[in-house]
Amino acid sequence: MAPVQDDRDAVVERFHPTSGRITGWLTVALAAVVLVAGVAYLDDGFPAWVAGAALLVGVLAWAAMLRPALWVTREHLVMRNLGETVHVRLAAVEELAVRQVLAVRADDRRWVSTVVGRTWRKAVTARRRPDEHDATVENMAYADFVENRIYELVDSARTAAGVRPGSKEQLALPDAVRREPAMLPVTLIVASVLVLLVSFFL
Repeated sequence: MAPVQDDRDAVVERFHPTSGRITGWLTVALAAVVLVAGVAYLDDGFPAWVAGAALLVGVLAWAAMLRPALWVTREHLVMRNLGETVHVRLAAVEELAVRQVLAVRADDRRWVSTVVGRTWRKAVTARRRPDEHDATVENMAYADFVENRIYELVDSARTAAGVRPGSKEQLALPDAVRREPAMLPVTLIVASVLVLLVSFFL
């Protein structure tokens, strides 16, 4: 008999970035143009270090602006950042808020995602938690929608686990946070730094 597939990691909802994508793609594209020009005209006196710097800038732009992602599975809020992917158990979330970034408190620590955020002005004037009855989904600001939606999923998970925010039972939940290092971006950044250092001697 075929094994039953574990669907705990099935994606329930994905949230799209609120900023940085256009800037990220433009930076990557510009870096790629400079890098290609550097390789093509290296023998004609094009500075090697400029091509090396373009490579590093392009990798950093991809890792910091384009790679980050935010989604929810059946049991976890998943925040993919530059250097790691953090899986926060929904029932273990003590509090959360969307300001300039999404900040989540769990396992007595603060975890941050840059995917969703408000401008500085809106972050200052925003209330702790938008009242979901103040606006319909159609005219609700996307950051407010994300905050409300994650709260809904967290509340449901807490209810299912039978815990209250900040309670001893919640703090005792096992595997509240799981961290996975992001080897690909770290490797690419290290390699790009090495290429830049070598380029100074060419």
